[in-house]
Amino acid sequence: MSAPAAPLAARIHTLRVQVLPGDIDDLGHVNNVVYLSWCELTARAHSDRVGMTLARLLGLGTVAVARQHNIVYHVPAVLGDEVAVCTELVSSQGIRARREYTLTRVSDQARLAECVTDWVWVDPVSGRPKRPDPRIAEAFGF
Repeated sequence: MSAPAAPLAARIHTLRVQVLPGDIDDLGHVNNVVYLSWCELTARAHSDRVGMTLARLLGLGTVAVARQHNIVYHVPAVLGDEVAVCTELVSSQGIRARREYTLTRVSDQARLAECVTDWVWVDPVSGRPKRPDPRIAEAFGF
């Protein structure tokens, strides 16, 4: 399989995380909110990788805030698991963007969860929706 085209490669990012004791709930598996925190951590790492750090976004006068998360859980992760969190920025139109995530246990490739997050670009001072600077979409391959 050949490498993804440059614009597509800019839209995809994978981060590996280790399940730690603080991630485990009373049922002995990763707490549901931890999956969401891993997704947000991966989104931030992705933005940083393409040069759209928080400082850069603030400088451009637009930041993304989550509008809606939808998570489907399949198989629980447990203490010691290594999890690959893969995100793809699948759309960016106007003030809206959408990310899809897959969370997979590295050892056996079991699909743990999937998440979709709808984001809205806003002015960081007013909090009002604002079209992002075109350099942001360009950095992500759009």
